[in-house]
Amino acid sequence: MGNMLLHSLHIHPVKAFRSLSLPEVVVEPWGPAGDRRWMLIDDGGRVVTQRRHPRLALAAAEPLPGGGLRLSAPGRAPVAVAVPAGPAERAEIFRDKIHVVPAEDDAVHAWCSAFLGSEVRLVHLDDPATRRPVDPRFALPGETVSLADGYPLLLTTTASLDALNALVAEGDHAGEGPLPMNRFRPNLVVEGTTAWAEDTWSRITVGEVAFRVAKPSGRCVVTTTDQRTAGRGREPLHSLGRHRRFGGKLVFGQNLVPLAPGTVRVGDPVTVLA
Repeated sequence: MGNMLLHSLHIHPVKAFRSLSLPEVVVEPWGPAGDRRWMLIDDGGRVVTQRRHPRLALAAAEPLPGGGLRLSAPGRAPVAVAVPAGPAERAEIFRDKIHVVPAEDDAVHAWCSAFLGSEVRLVHLDDPATRRPVDPRFALPGETVSLADGYPLLLTTTASLDALNALVAEGDHAGEGPLPMNRFRPNLVVEGTTAWAEDTWSRITVGEVAFRVAKPSGRCVVTTTDQRTAGRGREPLHSLGRHRRFGGKLVFGQNLVPLAPGTVRVGDPVTVLA
C-alpha cells in the first residue's frame, strides 16, 4: 500500500450546498463537527438536495461561532443565520422521519427560496445524538447520523478517482473528464492506496480516530453535477454503471462510522486494521 495519508478533509455545513475544505476537524459520533447539521425542506417537509436542484451547488455556507452560518450565493447579498431555539417539527429526509428546528428569521427562508426559485425553509438538526439512527441493516446499536445521506462520514481515495477517470477517458463521454473529487462530496480523501483498495476495508484508523467501514456508497445523479457551474452531464454514472455496479448500486467510496470521537488532520496516517 505504501504510506497512506489523509489527503484532504471536507464538510458541508448545509446539506447540498458547496463543500468546505478544512485542515482539521473534530469527529463526533454522528459525523464531522459542522457537517450537514442544516438542510432545506420544501413545503411538504421533505429534504431538498441537488438531485432536484443542482443550483444548490452554487450556494455556500460559512460556519460562525456558536453554530450559526453565513450564507452566500451568486447575485445575492450574504445573510447570517443563528442556531434556532424554537420547537422542533417533523421533516422527512429520504425514508427517515425526523425532528428539526426551523431558522427563526423569516428573512433566511426568503433568501433561500429566492435563490432557488422554489419555496423552501432552512432547518437545523438540534440533537444529532438522538434524532436519527443509522440504517439498522448496517448499524450497531446506538449509532446515529447527522443530515448526511445515511452515514456519519464518506471516504474516497485519489487512486480510485484516477482509475475512474481512466475509465471515463475510454468511454462515450470522454470529453466530460477528468472529473474532480468534489463530484462525490466526500468528508475524507485518502492518498497512497491502490485503486479500489477501500472496497476491502472493514476497519481503519485516520490519525487518532478509528472507524468502522459500514458499506459501499451507492451513487446518484448528484455526481453528474459540475459543482462549479451546476451543469449536468452523463459522467461518472455512465462509467460507474459499466464498471462499478454491485448489487444494483453504482459504487464509489465507502461509508464510515466513527468508533470513538477525536480529531483528524490533513496529513494524518491512515492504517487498515481489518
